Amino acid sequence: MNAIVALCHFCELHGPRTLFCTEVLHSPLPQGAGSGDISGQNEQAEEEEGGIQMSSRIRSHSPAEGASADSSSPGPKKSDMCEASGCRSLAGGHPGYVSHDKETSIKYVSHQHPNHPQLFSIVRQACVRSLSCEVCPGREGPIFFGDEQHGFVFSHTFFIKDSLARGFQRWYSIITIMMDRIYLINSWPFLLGKIRGIIDELQGKALKVFEAEQYGCPQRAQRMNTAFTPFLHQRNGNAARSLTSLTNDENLWACLHTSFAWLLKACGSRLTEKLLEGAPTEDTLVQMEKLADLKEESEGWDGSEEEEKPSSQPDVVEGQELSKCSPETSLMPDCNSWNVAHRRLSVFRSLRHMRQVLGASAFRMLAWHVLMGNQVIWKARDMDLVQSAFDVLRTMLPIGCVRIIPYSDQYEEAYRCNFLGLSPHVQIPPHILSSEFAVLVEVRAATRSSLYPTLFDDEQSLNKYEFVVTSGSPVAADRVGPTILNKIEAALTNQNLSVDVVDQCLVCLKEEWMNKVKVLFKFTKVDSRPKEDTQKLLSILGAAEEDNVKLLKFWMTGLSKTYKSHLMSTVRSPTSSESRN
Repeated sequence: MNAIVALCHFCELHGPRTLFCTEVLHSPLPQGAGSGDISGQNEQAEEEEGGIQMSSRIRSHSPAEGASADSSSPGPKKSDMCEASGCRSLAGGHPGYVSHDKETSIKYVSHQHPNHPQLFSIVRQACVRSLSCEVCPGREGPIFFGDEQHGFVFSHTFFIKDSLARGFQRWYSIITIMMDRIYLINSWPFLLGKIRGIIDELQGKALKVFEAEQYGCPQRAQRMNTAFTPFLHQRNGNAARSLTSLTNDENLWACLHTSFAWLLKACGSRLTEKLLEGAPTEDTLVQMEKLADLKEESEGWDGSEEEEKPSSQPDVVEGQELSKCSPETSLMPDCNSWNVAHRRLSVFRSLRHMRQVLGASAFRMLAWHVLMGNQVIWKARDMDLVQSAFDVLRTMLPIGCVRIIPYSDQYEEAYRCNFLGLSPHVQIPPHILSSEFAVLVEVRAATRSSLYPTLFDDEQSLNKYEFVVTSGSPVAADRVGPTILNKIEAALTNQNLSVDVVDQCLVCLKEEWMNKVKVLFKFTKVDSRPKEDTQKLLSILGAAEEDNVKLLKFWMTGLSKTYKSHLMSTVRSPTSSESRN
C-alpha cells in the first residue's frame, strides 16, 4: 500500500506538528558512508502480527536517512521545537526504525518527518488541516479530506489526558495519506477499526498516568489557589510534555512503528486488483451472484437443524452439476460390474463429438430444444454418460438458464429443471412424451457391439450404445431454426476449427445474443414500449423470426440480478422523464 501513516500533535506554542510517520520503500535503502552508529544495529525485535512477520531494528544514521537537525533537512528548525520534546518523537541523532517484509522485500521506515521534500510538504499540510479546519463535531473522530494535488487523507483526531495541560488534555491525530482516493475510501472501515484500536491503547496508558498524578497532586485545586499570572507567561512555562511521558512507555515509538508498519502491510493485502479485459460477461455476473448466495447460505446454516431431503426432492443445481447417485441405482449389478476406466471413456467430450455420435438430424433436434428452453430428458444406466451429455449441452446456454437434476429416480417437472437425468425404469407421464416442449434421449444397448476392439478406442467408445431421440414436435428438425443454431452447426462442421476454437466461438455467440436480450429487456420490461415498436426492434436486431423471439424470451430469464436491478433503479422511461420535467 503506497501510503504514509503519521501521528500528529497540536502544540500550544507552535501549532500542528508531525511527531512520527511511517512510509513504504520499494527500492533498497540508500547506503551511508559508514560513519553511522553501528551499535544501534544490534537492537532487534521480532514481531509477528496478523500472520505477517517483520524484523524491526534501529537503523544506522546517515545524512540521507531519518530525522536530522542539519539545515538541509526538510524538517522544522531546532528553534521551532519544544524544549521539553513535546514536538519531537525521536531524540536528536536517533536514526529511526525500519522493518523488512520478507515476503515482498518491502521496507517500512519510520522517523519524525519524511526525508523527501515533496512528501514532507504533503504530510505537513495534511497535519495542519487535520488539527485545524478538517475536524469532526466534538473535535474527536474520523474524517476524510484531500485533493488530487496534495493527496487524500483519512484523519482520526483524539485527546490524550495530561494533568499539566489546559483542560487536562492534549490534542492528537493519526492520519493516513495516499494519492488513490477510491482505494482510501474503500479502506475506511478497515482503517477506522485498526486506528481506533491504536488510539484506545494510547488513551488507556495516558489515563493511568493521569489518574496517578491526580491522586498524588490534584491539579485542579492547585490551579484554583494559584495567583493570576499573565497568559503568555503561563504558556511559556507550560510546554507540552512528550507522549512517552504522558503514557509512561519508553518503547512507545518502537510499538507505534510496528503498528503502523503492520497497518500499511495489512491494508495493502486486503484489497487486490484483477485485470478484466472489458466488462464482465453475464455468465461471470451470474456466477458471482451464485457464489454470494452460497456463502450466505453457508454462514446461516446450522448443522444441528439440518434435515435430510426426501428422495422425492432431488437437488436442483443452477449453472453447475451435482453428482448424486440414488441408493437404487448404486445397487444395479451392471453399474458395479463395469470397469471404471472403461466408464470414463464412455462420455461425450464436446458438441462436435456428440453430433458425430447422435447424427446430424438427431443432434439438431436436441440442440433446438436446448436453445428454446424445453426440457431435455436423458434415460440411461450410466450416470457418467448423462453427466457428460449435460456438460456438453449446457455450453450452448447462458449459465443463468441452466437448471440441472443430474440423476433422479422419478420424473421432475420442467419448472424445476430443463436438464433431467433418469434411470431406465422411471416412468415418464404420457403428456410429457407427446409434448412439443420436451425431448427424450434414450440410451439403449446396441444390437451389435464389439466390446474388445473398442475398449480402449476413445473415438468409438460409445458404439456399444444406441441413442434414440424423440419429441412431440418432430417438425423441429425441419425448421429453419434460430440463427444461433445455424451458426453453431456451421462451426461444428468446419473441420478447420479445433475444439478450443469452437468453444471460443460459442462464447462469442452467446455474448452476442445476450446483448440482444439486454436490449429487448430494457425495451419491453423497463421502457414498456408497444408491440409495434418491439417488432421494429426485433427486425433491427435480426431476430424477428419466431424461433429467435422464443430464444430471446427464454434467455431473458438468464439475465443476472445485478443487471436487472441496475436497469430498474437507474433507467427512466421517456414518459416519466417528461412528467418530471
